[in-house]
Amino acid sequence: MTDFVELEPVERLLVVVAHPDDVDFGSAGTIAKWVSQGVQVAYCIITDGGAGGFDLALDRTKMPSIRQREQTEAARRVGVSDLAFLGYRDGELTVSMGLRKDIARKIRQFRPDRVLCQSAERNYERIYASHPDHLAAAEATLCAVYPDARNPFAFPELLVEGLEAYSVNDIVMQASPNPNSYTDVTGFVDIKVAAILEHKSQIQNPEETEGFVKSWLAASAASVGLPDGSFAELYQRVSTG
Repeated sequence: MTDFVELEPVERLLVVVAHPDDVDFGSAGTIAKWVSQGVQVAYCIITDGGAGGFDLALDRTKMPSIRQREQTEAARRVGVSDLAFLGYRDGELTVSMGLRKDIARKIRQFRPDRVLCQSAERNYERIYASHPDHLAAAEATLCAVYPDARNPFAFPELLVEGLEAYSVNDIVMQASPNPNSYTDVTGFVDIKVAAILEHKSQIQNPEETEGFVKSWLAASAASVGLPDGSFAELYQRVSTG
């Protein structure tokens, strides 16, 4: 049985995810809690989200801007205003050297203590968490943390940009099939739901979504031994030291 450890906040957190809404479904409660505790948080959203939504009549060229607006408003709900949108095509993400460099650049720019990302390991019990873009985003982020961002000889053009090598202390991965840590988000679940519901283009039934999210967080809380009425988000923490 895993002995779960509650994550402590850090000074600076960089979130790297594949799509607009990924951070909110996975971590909006944690982000809201840590921001309330003074953590500086920045988002790096890799794809444009253009393959999302349900409206077949919508001009698909409009979807990326819709998703960006939704993510910006969702971030505001949890207290985050530092967002970067890399603009890769939704549904076509691969672990390219260009993607690794783009993430390493953001790490060197923001210089976070911790990076929060998705899991590079497929979760067969929650297959929707293992979208190919999620897996690619996670693998590229792990590569960017180690070795790319900390190695001055990786992507020397970043040094030309004035971005010195930088080492991240740890990584926490949401939607991992092997969680070992958690955050108690009991006081922040309504903020999380509000952030999720800002992604209007992606949600067909808001009431059903709220119920699902709360039942999922309650089950997570129970799995780590928190009392009834609690809510938690689960992570796999990996030290990079």
